[in-house]
Amino acid sequence: MNAMNTHYPDPTRVEPINRHTLAVIVDNEPGVLARIAGMFSGRGYNIESLTVSETEHQKHISRITIVTAGTNAVIEQIKSQLERLVPVHRVVDLTLQGEAIERELCLVKVVGTGDHRVEALRLASAFGARTLDATLTSFVFELTGATDDVERFINLMTAVGLVEVSRTGIAAMSRGAEGM
Repeated sequence: MNAMNTHYPDPTRVEPINRHTLAVIVDNEPGVLARIAGMFSGRGYNIESLTVSETEHQKHISRITIVTAGTNAVIEQIKSQLERLVPVHRVVDLTLQGEAIERELCLVKVVGTGDHRVEALRLASAFGARTLDATLTSFVFELTGATDDVERFINLMTAVGLVEVSRTGIAAMSRGAEGM
């Protein structure tokens, strides 16, 4: 047999790690989130972002948006294992459907006076953040946007007196007229 025709995996080739956003439709019942989180932790998968909310009140259906990362094989394994869980109705990989719309909300508390206070207001305005609370020494800003924009805003606010951050995690939806 000619060695040139033999197809063995190259052990030096490293498969890339890709970030995927998964939308999971589940029954809204106690323990569902714990089972999904347990599946991830039990297999050593990381959850980068997780949001959950009931989306169909009459049917008691919730949507879980999970952002995770892994090789293509790992992502396929995650989707397959999620689909096998009893309360799961559907798993959609929004990353494979094309450019999904992803947004995150953050609340940022900044404390400062003088130039720091002026700069905090200027940065908030530049990012389109809303001022939710203002005192003589502090602000609470609300920003909704892509995760990269939220990260940049938080990093810039660190220099002018950031003291607290609260983030929702990513909410995502595919573009176009078709629903899940």
